[in-house]
Amino acid sequence: MTEEPSLLRPYLMTSGRAQPVDQTLEIEAQVMTSRLGAAAHPKLTFERQEIVSLCRNTMSVAEVAAMLGLHIGVARVLVADLAEQGYVVVRRPANHNSHDLGMIERVIRGLEAIH
Repeated sequence: MTEEPSLLRPYLMTSGRAQPVDQTLEIEAQVMTSRLGAAAHPKLTFERQEIVSLCRNTMSVAEVAAMLGLHIGVARVLVADLAEQGYVVVRRPANHNSHDLGMIERVIRGLEAIH
């Protein structure tokens, strides 16, 4: 019998929010831990600590989600919260690549390679 994934954990991680504080946060945006985030690491909740630790090496929001086994929406909420608090720095794509099929395919291949 396959166990259904719990919806409670993502709900608790995001305080019940389905949308990030920055609704324009792209999944390909690059995330890096700030000095403030590194200093605050011990005080953060478990999932936020994991993101701050992972992003010592710059990675995309999609990679954060894949590495932590989070739904992409949950990762967007958490990363946006951390960015608003100054714990991570988000570098946005220089132009809107959301319709660039080549870039989308590269992101998908990269995510598949992680698993």
